[in-house]
Amino acid sequence: MTASASASPTDGLPLKGLRVIDIATVIAAPYCATVLGEFGADVLKLEHPDGGDALRRFGTPSIRGDTLTWLSEARNKRSMTIDLRTTAGADVFKQLIAKTDVLCENFRTGTLEKWGLGWEVLKKVNPGLVMLRVTGYGQTGPYKDRPGFARVAHAVGGIAYLAGMPKGTPVTPGSTTLGDYMTGLYGCLGVLMALRHKEETGEGQYIDAALYESVFRCTEELAPAFAMFGAVRERAGSSHNDLAVPHGHFATKDGKWVAISCATDLLFARLAKAMGRPELAADTAYGEQKTRLEHRHDVNEIVRDWCGSLTREEALARCYTHDVPAGPLNNIADIFGDRQFHARRNLVTMDAPDTGEQIVVPAPVPRLSETPGSIRSLGPKLGEHTDEILRELLGLNDSQIAELRAMKAV
Repeated sequence: MTASASASPTDGLPLKGLRVIDIATVIAAPYCATVLGEFGADVLKLEHPDGGDALRRFGTPSIRGDTLTWLSEARNKRSMTIDLRTTAGADVFKQLIAKTDVLCENFRTGTLEKWGLGWEVLKKVNPGLVMLRVTGYGQTGPYKDRPGFARVAHAVGGIAYLAGMPKGTPVTPGSTTLGDYMTGLYGCLGVLMALRHKEETGEGQYIDAALYESVFRCTEELAPAFAMFGAVRERAGSSHNDLAVPHGHFATKDGKWVAISCATDLLFARLAKAMGRPELAADTAYGEQKTRLEHRHDVNEIVRDWCGSLTREEALARCYTHDVPAGPLNNIADIFGDRQFHARRNLVTMDAPDTGEQIVVPAPVPRLSETPGSIRSLGPKLGEHTDEILRELLGLNDSQIAELRAMKAV
């Protein structure tokens, strides 16, 4: 799908009329604002005049200088520069907060309070304000003052320990920013629930989102299994041998990989037929999950040998024919050639201002039947909309804006 930067106005989108201020950096809290913007919210990205959000320098630089990460993840936002540590800047910020529905921030605990812009101050300015606060460990607890990043959250939350080969070094569970995106999504959910509460009561509130908590919330039965049996799950490589077998990644003879998931006896019976060995699913063989778990090494070896005798396409074709849950381990080149991604328009081509190029970015999710999200612009230049926002929201004239610049407030 191809779109220009000015396409898809917010008319008809479910969050049109919602104003969001994003003073956060990098991904977690800003991603919440991005999702809200995709569905119609007016997102004001307030950045420090000296360099702006560090995400502008995270990843592959574009011709314009900002990175491809910035162009993709700061979509649909208007950039305004402001120094919240100056008296004039803080005053402008409060005036903007008075006209805002949602604030997203992820400074270290206590930073905004130190600047005189904490929750207690801002809720007096705007009693209906909904404020998302993202930190590594939350606003309370013995670790609240520690710096936090997604990589550390993966470790503390329990996922990183499980990633890697048995007895090997724990590895990054996919993207190093996975915890940031997870927390941004939980934050977005919190914002929407808080807005619903505001509709009923007129009262705002803040959402206390910790990176490690978002990770920990996605750890299946780790907590109850340990509490009940003292069980500590260890690294299992590409398999998930504690709950189901076969349930992992298997190499094919053309040097590629497939994922196969047989979480039930019925699914294993289908796989046995796909492999041309239906007898493996007999009760006297590996037909019951309990038996497969007890003989997980033998079962995985059988599946591994079968996959290794076929190309990826051959293995997948046989799985699909017998309704076995399976799929390719796609790299990004595979994704660009995958007809499912194209059929659902998961790849959006946008004109990138000031680069003379087009950039392909992931489409908005989730997919709403009547009011789907849209990408109206890519990440803005630093301070691109400063004057526009000050005039539009605060009614300032050229001389007043010039005065703020002279004071280095914007």
